[in-house]
Amino acid sequence: MPMSLRQIRYFVATAEYGQISQASAELRISQSAITTAIKDLEQTVGVELFNRSAQGMELTTAGRQFLFHAYDILNKVNEATNLLLPASDFSGELTVAASYTVFGYFLPQHLGRLRRAWPNLSIQLFELNREAIEEGLLANRYDMAVLLTSNVINPDLTTETLMSSRRRLWVPARHPLLSKEAVGLRHIVEEPYIMLTVDEAAHTSLRYWSTTSYRPNVTLRTSSVEAVRSLVADGHGVTILSDMVLRPWSLEGKRIETIVPTEAIPSMDVGLAWRRNAQFTPAMEAFRTYFHQTFFLPSNR
Repeated sequence: MPMSLRQIRYFVATAEYGQISQASAELRISQSAITTAIKDLEQTVGVELFNRSAQGMELTTAGRQFLFHAYDILNKVNEATNLLLPASDFSGELTVAASYTVFGYFLPQHLGRLRRAWPNLSIQLFELNREAIEEGLLANRYDMAVLLTSNVINPDLTTETLMSSRRRLWVPARHPLLSKEAVGLRHIVEEPYIMLTVDEAAHTSLRYWSTTSYRPNVTLRTSSVEAVRSLVADGHGVTILSDMVLRPWSLEGKRIETIVPTEAIPSMDVGLAWRRNAQFTPAMEAFRTYFHQTFFLPSNR
């Protein structure tokens, strides 16, 4: 029986959430449909991809290997179904500033597609913090920026959000909070908290914490997302971060589980920014058009 994209999507969702019930809720399909799809997929590849337990679905060694291929397949399919016709007669230059998180977890996947869509568009990239990006846009050193639009505060800039990434609580596998029906900030404050500081993550975090009577028990601060991932997976603490930077395993191969807190946690919004009233060049228009086609066309919703 040949494997299907549906099976691969169900497999990836289950691998990321670690529970069929959570994958079912996210995909808005029945749990039985996911269970059947995964069993059929395991029969096709000839190995068990998950270890089943009362705590959920844990990937086997073969499952971890298959997940990397599954991600690659879905990325290729997404790229193939969102082809942009190259405008070979167009040429131009563009200076683009991007913040750290965007550079590491959002922009790379789009650079190749941009190059194929507009092969004669030359893009010069700069990695900067938000303050430097805002100042550079206003000083006309950069044409546009790709950054966390939820952090932009300067009224002289125009922003356009492309995607909103949900924030969830990260915990190590088999953490006691996973057994609770509902987890709120009042439970989280009882745990050691790993605070990410890059891209104003700490400031953003304290901004929503400050609207409550609770404060996180911060035991360590770091600017490295991978350090946070490893520390959480190894049981040194918990954290709240966005799905955009979520990977279900640390570099050491230890599992990270997620929980949606009962309180409303603001999303991390990613998008474009430019100087208000800026005169758009053809290069700027092409750059913006690419992201509009990628994120705003019906097939991408």
